[in-house]
Amino acid sequence: MAQAGMIIRFAQRYFWGRKSTQAIHIISWVSVLAIAVGTSALIVVLSVFNGFEDLVKSLYSSFYPAIRVEPARGPKFIVQAAQLQHIRNLPSVKAVSQTIETKASISYNNRQMVAIVKGVDTAWVRVTGLKDKIVRGEYALGSAEIPGAVIGIGIESALGVDLQNPIYPLMVYVPNPQVQTFLNPEQALRVGSLIPQGVFAIQEEFDDRYVITRIDEVRQLLLWPPGAVSALEIAVYPGAQLSDIQRRVSQILGSDVVVKTRYQQNETLYQVMQTEKWVVYALLSFILVIAAFNMIGALSMLVIDKQHDIAILRAMGATNGLIQRIFLAEGLWIAFTGTLLGVCIALVLCLGQQRYGWIKLGGHSFVIDAYPVSLKAEDFLLVIITVVIIAALASYLPAHRAGRQELDLKSLRA
Repeated sequence: MAQAGMIIRFAQRYFWGRKSTQAIHIISWVSVLAIAVGTSALIVVLSVFNGFEDLVKSLYSSFYPAIRVEPARGPKFIVQAAQLQHIRNLPSVKAVSQTIETKASISYNNRQMVAIVKGVDTAWVRVTGLKDKIVRGEYALGSAEIPGAVIGIGIESALGVDLQNPIYPLMVYVPNPQVQTFLNPEQALRVGSLIPQGVFAIQEEFDDRYVITRIDEVRQLLLWPPGAVSALEIAVYPGAQLSDIQRRVSQILGSDVVVKTRYQQNETLYQVMQTEKWVVYALLSFILVIAAFNMIGALSMLVIDKQHDIAILRAMGATNGLIQRIFLAEGLWIAFTGTLLGVCIALVLCLGQQRYGWIKLGGHSFVIDAYPVSLKAEDFLLVIITVVIIAALASYLPAHRAGRQELDLKSLRA
């Protein structure tokens, strides 16, 4: 412990003390600033990636459930009332919703497009957050006599839907499963009529494709039997173990279904985001590698400048290892100073961006106007470990040379 304290005091003295050549002092501070820039850049970029990841997760959680059950084969599966009740009684399950999805041709006031019509039950608003994303009208799906619908803002724009004008309903056309030939158009299609009640805005993937209505209306339109669904969507309480719920739901429903977590429903998207994050991390780490070359130069010149001190230490009985550790500690001290400065700069930039939104996103169609930032402790730890490893490797060569130098104190005096 005493030797470690001595090594640290030597490192502090060599860093802050006066050198015989001013260039050594300048190069040392250039190394500190380079490490500070690299450290702050890494933290800021990783925090921005975290911000976008959290934003995407929040957007997708408005539409995708925590757990989704899909048929292993075909467009539908049959869920029994007892199975449904069993799932609802599972610990940590907040709500279970039955849904039916189908592609359909929709028309409004002589305009047409292809969309996904999704039928949902009354529990769906507890499973997703779409009700909070309504920008016009209200979340209302009508009744069995007059079925209503909420549509994405992209569909509203494409069809010119006017919520204030109930004269024009939203017409839905799907193939008639009971007809084998399309020679008679009137029998080849089944037609449904929906009254637009509200418009939601999440992101283009949902806004341009989805029409939400009552599940009974879609089931009747497709001529599906009672209990037939496209999916079960399950909401869970915070802190729930999704893997455990996934396993238990699979046991209840058997091998005819596939149970997916929110990550598995969008696995490709999350993998791409993680890959981008780590590629950028690797590229920005080269800034620290460049800073390491400055550190090597500063330490090499310091070894030459402190030859007299090395000779005195050897005369006092210092070993090669002790001298090597002193200069290694000097390199780590430079890295510590640069890292501390970089962390402070990153905190100021990130907290300022969170509070004031200094850097804006281009365009006016995105859901936020400034770059999102999310600070995570593991990113700070990762960057600090990266700096320590690079600094230790950069300091080893000059420190090793200092430890192997054989100096004569009398010749230095002469």
